[in-house]
Amino acid sequence: MAAKRGTDEMRDRVVLGEFGVRNVHTTDFPGNYPGYEDAWDRRRFEEAFRVDIIREEEGALEFDMVGIDAAIANAFRRILLAEVPTMAVEKVFVYNNTSIVQDEILAHRLGLIPIRADPRLFEYRNQEAHAILPFPGDEEGTEIDTLQFQLKIKCSRNPQAAKESSDPNELYFNHKVYSKHMIWVPLGNQTDLFPDADFRPVHDDILIALLRPGQEIDVLMHCVKGIGKDHAKFSPVATASYRLLPDITLLQPIEDEAAEMLQKCFSPGVIEIQNIKGKKVARVANARLDTFSREVFRHEGLKNLVRLARVRNHYILGNY
Repeated sequence: MAAKRGTDEMRDRVVLGEFGVRNVHTTDFPGNYPGYEDAWDRRRFEEAFRVDIIREEEGALEFDMVGIDAAIANAFRRILLAEVPTMAVEKVFVYNNTSIVQDEILAHRLGLIPIRADPRLFEYRNQEAHAILPFPGDEEGTEIDTLQFQLKIKCSRNPQAAKESSDPNELYFNHKVYSKHMIWVPLGNQTDLFPDADFRPVHDDILIALLRPGQEIDVLMHCVKGIGKDHAKFSPVATASYRLLPDITLLQPIEDEAAEMLQKCFSPGVIEIQNIKGKKVARVANARLDTFSREVFRHEGLKNLVRLARVRNHYILGNY
């Protein structure tokens, strides 16, 4: 029985020790363990595999993938980074730019501003036109493959500002150019195609440039559909990462001062202290919150009372 428990731990858990990590490599391949059927079976995989949405917010998504190997989890991560289409600024037509930001730097900054637009509403730019034109991408955009934005702003002095003031926010109007100043200009019949559309930058407070009185920026932008594999500006996530689900086991009851010390060794919310018959008793409340600093191994009285591990086939993926 003890041998079976050891085998199960080797197959299912990555164990973190004081000076190293055990069971790192996947070992559940066919024939490696007598008595275990590890040959791949589609039906068994479909029954074991599941996706759980843990947290879904405006700019973040966290979900669990259970029953897969690291290679599959990493494939999902790479797909999120490089294969999911978005809309981004591709062409910038500069009509006037008297700011200290050079045209090409301004165009690059505009290209990295995330655009709130459903890419499923648009087509990719015509690849056949790319093949014929001497300079690919020079063809005119249409309402089915292009979003157009205008940024037109000029800085001026505030005549009501106090003479002794040195604060630019009081002295000038429009001295900070933000992404909120980008205005959608419908192409063709886009007003009819998207009557309820709210095409705009994802964030309104992205600083684009600083101006001084008399300086202005007047540009027109064309956004197209693309994927992160072509350019990082099309990547829909700032970060996409995964980690194994933490598994923390208390090997014996930990009480009173030791319980309070144990709680301080982990991230907030991981260890909870309960009052049982007048004693403070530690219990694992939410191992998922832990970052595995392994602080507990610094305490002689605690390091042999806790087992730190990660569930081998349970991946937590986060996208922000």
